[in-house]
Amino acid sequence: MNQEIIRCPWGDTKDEAVQEYHDHEWCKLNLDESHLYEMLVLELFQSGLSWSTVLHKRNNFKAAFKNWQISEVAKMTDKDIESLMQNKGIIRNRMKINAAVKNARAFLAIEQKYCSVAKYLQNFVPTPIVHDIASFDDVPASNDLSQKISKQMKKDVFSFVGPVVIYSYLQGIGLINDHLNQCQFKFHG
Repeated sequence: MNQEIIRCPWGDTKDEAVQEYHDHEWCKLNLDESHLYEMLVLELFQSGLSWSTVLHKRNNFKAAFKNWQISEVAKMTDKDIESLMQNKGIIRNRMKINAAVKNARAFLAIEQKYCSVAKYLQNFVPTPIVHDIASFDDVPASNDLSQKISKQMKKDVFSFVGPVVIYSYLQGIGLINDHLNQCQFKFHG
């Protein structure tokens, strides 16, 4: 007997990359430093585009940004950025590429000050926040917390980290869990 899998509406799709991300990554706590950097890069590139577009280019982004080795990305030069502008496998937006490199440098500065970006973020969100979400219409694009973190990250020289990007980022790394109550993946992992 086939039992229907209940997902959040955006994850209930035939797009395998989106479904896989919804089922196994979204809102699942992962504070590994390279994952934190990867998700910030993907979120900033997603701004104004579909998440599906970004997920389908994820491996290309990984290669373009030195397999998410933050210290290597931080060393990227203007010549490297020009090379990325020619890379058809990624989203070729100069502002976003520059932001990804600038954010790698900001990550290193935060690691020096706080030991890790995870600890930095946990100053704002000590334990994951699980929201009571009955309808996807109840999921905000941003909130007071994402505004507060965004403001601090901008002070700490991060780029492309507005409250909407940061809210999505917190979901992506699992510090906010906005799976619908009826979604069977709400408490995975």
